[in-house]
Amino acid sequence: MSETEAKRLVFAMLDADGDGIVSKDEYSARAERVARASGRSGDDPLVVAARAAGERAWAAMDANGDGGVTFDEYEAWAGADAFDTVCEPVLGALFDLADADADGALDVHEFTTLRTALGNPADNIRSAFEALDTDGDGRVDRDDYLASIRAHVTGGNSPMGKALYGGGSL
Repeated sequence: MSETEAKRLVFAMLDADGDGIVSKDEYSARAERVARASGRSGDDPLVVAARAAGERAWAAMDANGDGGVTFDEYEAWAGADAFDTVCEPVLGALFDLADADADGALDVHEFTTLRTALGNPADNIRSAFEALDTDGDGRVDRDDYLASIRAHVTGGNSPMGKALYGGGSL
């Protein structure tokens, strides 16, 4: 799968209403959905941190400040630099929301909670978990999770993405 195709799948996940534009509300809703799915209150420090990381990411992604991001804007923005400086903190904060026991890893239930709240197809989540649980201990490490997403957005091999979408995407 090409990097552009992989980015299209991420963009489609972010564009919850399918209108071709990711709005600030759609982007911000990700933290709220994960918080709700993981049973966290709005004033939980991890929810507050996830919202703040999301605000910083939105400001970077919506570079022209018009309140919406088209696929062309997203494609031009997304990549290794954007991931390392903007996306990783957001995705790490969302991971932390789902990490109920704060051990730095997700079990299959926590992983399913996270990925379902982010809009992934429920029927492929288990295979994505298994693809990341390379040592078979029933846990997905935060660093491995983030590395798989980074690989996806930079056109590399993403075991989780392949399992979720059959071609390397998240």
